[in-house]
Amino acid sequence: MDIKVESGDITKSAAKAIIVNLFQGVTSPGGATGAVDKALDGGIAALIAEGEIKGKRGEVALVHSLGKLPTPRVLVAGLGKQDDFTIDVIRDVVGTALRRARATGAKTVATILHGAGIAGLDPEECAQAIAEGALMGGYRFRKYKNGGSVDGEEAGSDIESLTIVESDKGKAAAIKKGIERGQIMAQAANFTRDMANEPANELPPSALAARAQELAKDAGLEIEVWDEKKLTAAGMGALMGVGIGSVAPPRFIIMKYKGDPSSKKVLGLLGKGITFDSGGISIKPAAGMEAMKGDMSGAAAVLSTTWAIGKLKPKINLTCIVPTAENMPSGSATRPGDVVRAMNGKTIEVINTDAEGRLILADAICYANQEKLSPIIDVATLTGAMQIALGPGATGFFATTDEVANGLTEAGAKSGEQMWRMPLIGAYAEGLRSNVADIKNTGLRNGGAISAAEFLHFFVGDTEWAHIDMAGTDESDKEKGVWVKGSTGIPTRTLINFVLGWAAKK
Repeated sequence: MDIKVESGDITKSAAKAIIVNLFQGVTSPGGATGAVDKALDGGIAALIAEGEIKGKRGEVALVHSLGKLPTPRVLVAGLGKQDDFTIDVIRDVVGTALRRARATGAKTVATILHGAGIAGLDPEECAQAIAEGALMGGYRFRKYKNGGSVDGEEAGSDIESLTIVESDKGKAAAIKKGIERGQIMAQAANFTRDMANEPANELPPSALAARAQELAKDAGLEIEVWDEKKLTAAGMGALMGVGIGSVAPPRFIIMKYKGDPSSKKVLGLLGKGITFDSGGISIKPAAGMEAMKGDMSGAAAVLSTTWAIGKLKPKINLTCIVPTAENMPSGSATRPGDVVRAMNGKTIEVINTDAEGRLILADAICYANQEKLSPIIDVATLTGAMQIALGPGATGFFATTDEVANGLTEAGAKSGEQMWRMPLIGAYAEGLRSNVADIKNTGLRNGGAISAAEFLHFFVGDTEWAHIDMAGTDESDKEKGVWVKGSTGIPTRTLINFVLGWAAKK
């Protein structure tokens, strides 16, 4: 979708659909909506009086212009209550309205700059939110659809262009800048979605590495991919132990962005890349196992984030690390009771082969420490316990410092992706004690997400660190605002905003 800005009057737009807005409780529309209403001889006001248009958040009313405007369709998007209006509302409003416009068959759409006039928000931020909402809300994964309808819409019905029409020419530069950043943010989230939505037979570790190489090339980043021979030579026994049961061998991806050559400090982003998780010998129940193709969502998020940072070019150094493997049962698979050795020499007793994400991250953390990366932030669909604790409304994370924790919380708020700090409880590490090795890979049943974090903490040591467990937020089962069915792309935009914020502070 091409997104652009144009100076002018929305009532003069010849796009196949235009989007205006309305706060809940407003009976007489003003501003651009009022101008459109006037051109429609009070048609919008009449529908408000009839109770058909209420302005509730998420509501999109379709009004046909019947030749009274150059456009055949007007979409009146509900903003909800004025006191609750935020940038998040703009994203959701645009995402919902664009899907409604797409359903009508409109190929070109024009919209006003929501939020800048009626709420006095920054024009650049409003434009960024519109771009994010349009590209994320309009996302569909159709790679394996052979024509026909898609969710009730005909194939090929995608919107080709969205124009932000603004009467104040002085805002054009800020709007254009906001669009550019919003497109990068949304494209990164959609890259994450693309990878997470791929079936596992199409995206084994080698193919995930190939995707990473494509992203690196496009953003001008350095990249290195280690095969199983190099992993063995490096002593990454935890990663090899997870991948050894599959015919698709593991890989280790290292992607680097060097935006501050004058500094030796390098931030590390680590992502769990289990391209399919059967549970291994400790096999999962059959019901819902197909969703385990998305157990590499953390890897997808950090790869896409690093691509976006390469495009945005902040003054910071960043290394992205992805350990990737397929967790399968076979005659060569790691068994419960086996002992594997991590890169730093520490031994791990494998109690449950379905607790494999923490194993591959252990080797990634060891490598990050070897490279002196700090802070380290790892991202993973790690535990069902986190999903139970927070559900789909917030992404849980742990952090060793308030500075990193506050940075993630603020970045999440800016992205519309709520982040919730969980406690690190050292006493829970006692449940990870092994009789035969330095540590075992599962602890007490209660507080499972904290126990998993403490396992990772064992390998982190004193390095500044955060662990994001996005098991509850990586997928959506419905369409709402910018979220569509399938992968959400969370926490890609949070990570981008965190890196940008960290660069600004340092």
